[in-house]
Amino acid sequence: MSRNREPFINLIFYHYFKWSVVSPVLHTYLRGRIYGAEQVPKEGPLVVVSNHASDFDPPILSNCVGRPVAFMSKEELFRVPLLKQGIRLYGAYPVKRGSADRSAIRSTLEYISADWAVGIFLSGTRTADGRIPDPKLGAALIAAKTKAPLLPVSLWGTQAIFQKGSYLPRPVPVTVRIGQLIEPPTSTKREELEAVTQHCTAAIHKLHDLGR
Repeated sequence: MSRNREPFINLIFYHYFKWSVVSPVLHTYLRGRIYGAEQVPKEGPLVVVSNHASDFDPPILSNCVGRPVAFMSKEELFRVPLLKQGIRLYGAYPVKRGSADRSAIRSTLEYISADWAVGIFLSGTRTADGRIPDPKLGAALIAAKTKAPLLPVSLWGTQAIFQKGSYLPRPVPVTVRIGQLIEPPTSTKREELEAVTQHCTAAIHKLHDLGR
């Protein structure tokens, strides 16, 4: 399967969804602040790594880096009519949770090879406080295989958008901080993957600790 970088239809959908939905909600309802947008390469392969606390994180993250970001999404979402077409256009691709899904890894490598940005949450799942207690090595492995730089991003406040029993998002303040690029590992040796992963985690936590 071959892909051109950010096909025209994806760009149309990305910009339409960004300016009609995500950006207005982020900047008004959620009083969003974005710092470090100048750190983002506007083209070329890129692995965006972040903490994860909310289902709102993927569109917010893609909005703030200023270019489409392809994310792994749980395969259950791709069984919902209309939703599956929409998230595919936005760059999402399915992954089986709780298993090493080779097809998802292969898709990630293909997106990177086609000069896309891909987004990977280091915790692998949402955490209640937005911290990364047990970072996974997948992002560093992808970066090592593709020689793509890693971009650390902190999402602050998104864990409070939805509360248990609530059907509507809450108007809580959200802050997005984008850090400096981190060089990919020079090999796929575990010790190097772990070192780069810890570097990314520390960078995200440092940004997160700045708060609002």
